[in-house]
Amino acid sequence: MSPVSTHQWQNWAGNQHATPRRVTTPRTTAEVAEAVRAAADDGLTVRMTGTGHSFTGAAVAEGVLLRPQGLTAVRSVDTARGLVTVEAGLPLHRLNAVLAEHGLALANMGDIQEQTVAGALQTATHGTGRDVAGLASQIHALELVLADGTVTTCSREERPELFDAARAGLGALGVVTAITWRTVPAFLLRAEEAPMRWDEVLGRIDEFDAANEHFEFYWFPHTEGCSTKRNNRADGPAEPLSAVKYWLDDQFLSNTVFGAINRVTHLAPAAAPVINRISAKALGARTYTDTSYKVFTSPRTVRFKEQEYAIPREHLVPALKELRALFDRRDWRISFPIEVRMLPAEDAWLSMAYGRPTAFIAVHVYHRDPHDAYFRGVEELLTALGGRPHWGKMHTRDAAYLGTVYPKFGDFLALRDELDPERRFANPYTRQVFGD
Repeated sequence: MSPVSTHQWQNWAGNQHATPRRVTTPRTTAEVAEAVRAAADDGLTVRMTGTGHSFTGAAVAEGVLLRPQGLTAVRSVDTARGLVTVEAGLPLHRLNAVLAEHGLALANMGDIQEQTVAGALQTATHGTGRDVAGLASQIHALELVLADGTVTTCSREERPELFDAARAGLGALGVVTAITWRTVPAFLLRAEEAPMRWDEVLGRIDEFDAANEHFEFYWFPHTEGCSTKRNNRADGPAEPLSAVKYWLDDQFLSNTVFGAINRVTHLAPAAAPVINRISAKALGARTYTDTSYKVFTSPRTVRFKEQEYAIPREHLVPALKELRALFDRRDWRISFPIEVRMLPAEDAWLSMAYGRPTAFIAVHVYHRDPHDAYFRGVEELLTALGGRPHWGKMHTRDAAYLGTVYPKFGDFLALRDELDPERRFANPYTRQVFGD
C-alpha cells in the first residue's frame, strides 16, 4: 500500500473540495479492507473517490480518502456467458476497450466514459434507452468491503437484498472493489442527429421514443431550436465520422467554440438568447455508424455544473412546457442546452428509474456562472411531480423528501443501519440524503 499522505481534493467541476486526514492508494481488496479497519481503529470515516465527475459531495472524504488508481485490473473475461469482472478503479473508457477486444460491449451507456466503473455505478449513471436501462441494470455481481473490514460478494442469487441496494449505493454500504458486468456481443450503432423545432419534438416524443432504441434531445433555451439524436443497432458496415468531421463537430464546435461562447455569456449574460439561436443552427444534421460506445459517448471539455431530475415518463411533455414557461417568467439567461433522456424501469433500489418508466431532464450552467436561482426553480417544478434527483448531480433534497419518492428507501436505511451502524462510510452528502 502506498504511504499515507495529506491531499487537497476537488471534483472536476471545482464546486466540491475536501482535505482528508489521510490518503492512500490500495492495490488489492485486502489493502482496502486493511484501510477500513485502520480507519475504524482511529475513529475515521472512509470514502473511495472516482475521477470526480459527480457535482454533489458524494466523493468528499473527511477522514480517509482511498484513491482508485491502484484497483484497475481486469480479473476475468468469460466471453461465452458475457461476464466480465474488473476492479473498481478501472475507467469506463478502458473497460470499453477491453470489451471491444473480446467482441463484447455494454448494452447502454451514459454520454461520457471518463468515470471509474464504480463511481459511475454508485451514482446510478444511466444514458437513454427504450428497452435497455442504465448501468445498474447491467451488473451480475459486486464485491464489497464492509464496515467491519470483511469482504463480501452479492448477486441476484447471493445476498440479493444487498445486491439490489448496493448497485446504486453511493458507497454508503461498503467500498465497491470489483464489479462483474453482464455484457452483450459487440454491436454497431447508427446515429441520426438532426436539428428540429421545439413544437415538432414535443409533438413527436412518443413516436421517437417508440421507434428508436435510444432517443434523446437538447433544447437551446430562449429559442425554438432542438438537437435530436436517434441511435439504433445496425448490421454495418461501420461508417464512422471522418477525422475532420469529428474534429470539427465534436472537438471544435462542441468544445472549443462552445467554451468560448460560455466565456462570453459569463461576462455578458444578456447575450445568451442571441448566441443560443446561432448555436442551434450551427450543429447541422449528420448520420454515421460506429462501435456502440463511440456513439454513446462524446468528449466533454467545457466545465459546467449540472442538476438532473428523473420524473415519471407520463409527465415529461407537461413538465417541459412548464419549464419553458418558467423562462418567460424568470430572469434566466442560460447558454447551456437542456438535455432530455428516457429509460425503462429499473430494480436497483436507489436507481432514479426504480419501479417506473422514467424521463430525465438535465440543466447545466457554465462552471463560473451562478446557478442557485435557476436550479432552484427547476427543482421546485420537478419535485412537484415526484422527481428524483440524480445522486451525482446538484440538488437540495434530503432524507425526508427522498423517503417519499423511493419505495425502498426505508429498506435501504435499515440495511445501512445493519451493515454500518457506526457510519464508517458517511460524509456530509450521505448525512444529507440519508438523514444521519
